[in-house]
Amino acid sequence: MTTIALDALGGDLGLDATVEGAAALSREPSDIRVMLVGDARRISERLAKVSYDPTRLEIVDADGCVRMDEDPRRALEEKPRCSVLTAAGLVADGDADALVSAGNTGATILASAIRFQRLPGIRRAALAAVYPTEQRHGPKKDPFALMLDVGATLQAEDVDLVGFAVMGAAYSSIISEIVAPRIALLSNGTEPNKGTDAIKAAHKRLIGGPLNFVGNVEGLDIPRGTVDVIVCDGFLGNVVLKMLEGVSEVFRDIAKQASGRKLQWKMGLAMLGGGLKRLRRMTDWKAYGGAPLLGMDHVIIKAHGRSEARAIRNAIKVAAKAAEGDLIGRIEQGVGALGLAEAESRSAE
Repeated sequence: MTTIALDALGGDLGLDATVEGAAALSREPSDIRVMLVGDARRISERLAKVSYDPTRLEIVDADGCVRMDEDPRRALEEKPRCSVLTAAGLVADGDADALVSAGNTGATILASAIRFQRLPGIRRAALAAVYPTEQRHGPKKDPFALMLDVGATLQAEDVDLVGFAVMGAAYSSIISEIVAPRIALLSNGTEPNKGTDAIKAAHKRLIGGPLNFVGNVEGLDIPRGTVDVIVCDGFLGNVVLKMLEGVSEVFRDIAKQASGRKLQWKMGLAMLGGGLKRLRRMTDWKAYGGAPLLGMDHVIIKAHGRSEARAIRNAIKVAAKAAEGDLIGRIEQGVGALGLAEAESRSAE
């Protein structure tokens, strides 16, 4: 079985979401086992209220959690036995194959940096995110594509962007089952000479290499889904991600307001019903569950802070698929093919 360490106290909804999500997954036919990490007494009390398979769930006691409003570094220093650090320790010690947390993003990144090792050839970690697209991707017809970084590394050099491309390609090939994911750099023009110095240098490194690099894309290409993986630095990626989330929420709010107004509005909504349903499906991040923190020597999936039970269940499934597909090994192969580890060694000398 593939074992996932779940930060059961992480996320806005806490145990209500994590325990129910893990319990729901335990009732499904799969080879996934979940270690629920948190306050053992409270987890047991919550489990007593739901149906679950006891052979697929295990409780691991931890002391407290990092709240969303806490400073991550200080909280981890003051709470060495908190749920996210304990869960990461289980993975580092080989008791679990992957870490899943819907908790404080900074704490998840720091806990991973404390407990795990950085992969040789990867200088900076990248937090990826899935975003809804018009086009479908791969044999699964996945309605999401991948963007990285979206916040772990605010300023990235060309070698970092190349590393992000390697990691994004490996992840997309496993999760979306795309043999050769289309990789692009996010820039202010499709021409090779457009963008920052880092983007232009990364373009030169990637063109003609082993990855399926298709060049630069602009912001308007993001929702169209013309590529499978978009690479950028964390500052730009975070701005784009928040904008995409905001646009989808505005559309949903407009539809809600219109539904309670005049008859003409209701008739118009009825005519647009199919399109609105499609929009809801496209922007439903709960269907995907979570996105990876890449660059460490273990699988880490960061679920959305607002994750409900279904999103937690799906985040666990994504983590298991990444572990079973040997995500770390795929990244190491990509690093080797581009000679990133050797370049890192030379720069250190």
